[in-house]
Amino acid sequence: MKSKKYFVSKLFITLLFVLLSIVILIPFWAIFVGTFQEGSMLIRNGLNLKLDFSTANLDNYITLFTDSGEYFNWFFNSMLLTVIQVVLTLFISAFVAYGFAAYDFKFKNILFIFVLLIMSVPFEMLMLPLYVQINDMSLSDNYAAILLPFLAHASTIFFFRQYLTGVPKELIEAGRIDGASEFGIFFRLIMPIMKPSFAAMAILNGMNSWNNFLWPLLVLRSSDKYTLPIGLNTLITPYGNNYDLLIVGSFFSIIPILVLFLCFQKYFIEGMTAGAVKG
Repeated sequence: MKSKKYFVSKLFITLLFVLLSIVILIPFWAIFVGTFQEGSMLIRNGLNLKLDFSTANLDNYITLFTDSGEYFNWFFNSMLLTVIQVVLTLFISAFVAYGFAAYDFKFKNILFIFVLLIMSVPFEMLMLPLYVQINDMSLSDNYAAILLPFLAHASTIFFFRQYLTGVPKELIEAGRIDGASEFGIFFRLIMPIMKPSFAAMAILNGMNSWNNFLWPLLVLRSSDKYTLPIGLNTLITPYGNNYDLLIVGSFFSIIPILVLFLCFQKYFIEGMTAGAVKG
């Protein structure tokens, strides 16, 4: 009887996730089909799920790789910013979280409450003071203006801190007894343990950085420094819309995030659920 209930529940869960997967993949399939259609057809018919081989062509792909203007420059800018943003954010946030988790110091709990409060503040409320500060620092139209405000990311610090609370203090003490420095303990003992959490936060921060539109739009002025979301947005103007390049360019913009997830999916679920060192 138990085996039958187990089989039914497992079948139900499997069907549920198959259904969810189909629902999630439908928009990707619609965009993929749209890459083989002319912009004028997209305007008349909109996106659809049926691939009509009688009208399908590779003109959009040819345009992308031969006459796309600054598309690949925008793509490279986004790629560069995303890599730098993810690496620095993970590194700095891990340092801060390790301090909260491993050390006892004055006002520790109050400072951590401030981190939690920052998480509750919408970024739209911070844009204006950040923009004024960036201008006062003469960093406008500079990639540093995009990177600096998000290096110590509150939600990443919170996640790392919660993950590190499961690390036994005896491990840190053992490192000190063996003569390791505080930096040596962090890099040799703590960072290897944090691999799953690094993978989870790399995916989330990578998605946020890659899709970041509003803040780069405020601080960037030069078209050669545009990121991909801003560049694709410039294809839609009151004087004409380049839907041919927009649809295929949007499709290719999904690929880096997909590759990022496939590379780190082994650790993603473990990093999102783990809270202690497993033996």
